[in-house]
Amino acid sequence: MGSLVAIGNFDGVHRGHQAVVSQAVKLAQASSLSPLVLTFDPHPSQVLGRGALPALTTLERKVELLRRQSADLSVVVEPFTLPLAQMEPLEFARSLLVGGLSAKMVIVGENFRFGRGRRGDFAELSRLGEELGFRAQAAELERDAQGPISSTRVRSALERGALGEVEELLGRPHSLTGLVIPGQGRGRSIGVPTANLGELSEALPPHGVYAVLADRKTDDGFEALAGGVANFGVRPTLGAGPSFEAHLFDLDQDLYGQELRVHLLSRLREERKFSGVDELRAQIGRDMDAARALTAARKPDPSARGAWY
Repeated sequence: MGSLVAIGNFDGVHRGHQAVVSQAVKLAQASSLSPLVLTFDPHPSQVLGRGALPALTTLERKVELLRRQSADLSVVVEPFTLPLAQMEPLEFARSLLVGGLSAKMVIVGENFRFGRGRRGDFAELSRLGEELGFRAQAAELERDAQGPISSTRVRSALERGALGEVEELLGRPHSLTGLVIPGQGRGRSIGVPTANLGELSEALPPHGVYAVLADRKTDDGFEALAGGVANFGVRPTLGAGPSFEAHLFDLDQDLYGQELRVHLLSRLREERKFSGVDELRAQIGRDMDAARALTAARKPDPSARGAWY
């Protein structure tokens, strides 16, 4: 059986990406082909020195989200290297798409470019398909009132702290994944113990205080852990330095060394310096009340298999 290959970076796996994959799966089923997503790691911009931006999703998260689209879908991660970038369009199509993936149909975005010097475009892909035995198709872009849904729009909204807009574009909240590392104990000293996340690699929001939901990694994936309130910034009142730390509600567990995925629901306020610990503690109490109200109605996504999202 041949395959239908949807090609893209799929950074964020936003609603536009989900629509492309859904189209691909339906077309594959109608054509008796195996649906397959081809993506690349690292991002081509990073390899080619074009200043890659922080990813919206880790590679592990991207593959997980893509596979959720269909039980029949395969995801192939092709290492993006300089030799791959130097392939002529014909060699890319012949060796990778046809020889490697048995492509009979290839779906790409309207602006897809491939091959040495980005010489290949959709017209070239279509011509090569006629030569090599596959059909090329441009994906229909998912749009809203502001235009096509894109990773650029998600990133712009995230940079502004507009998390409701981010969630609307992604179809879920933006998340940050990291290991819980030892902190300085400043939160515990004022009665608000926190889990400090290190090694964050996803795109970050502005400094501020956030309502969050946290998942914990298990042997089988992730599981919903708790709601909470998180601070991302430099903690100016305590002079504690830069960090991302989350206080998780009604949870008394040692989380050191565990991997958490923290979903950002809403930016409650900007980070600011208070007159002292008492004023800070009072504001944290108000932040916690606001975060509890925002997280109380949330239910785990059924497609997340026990995690929040």
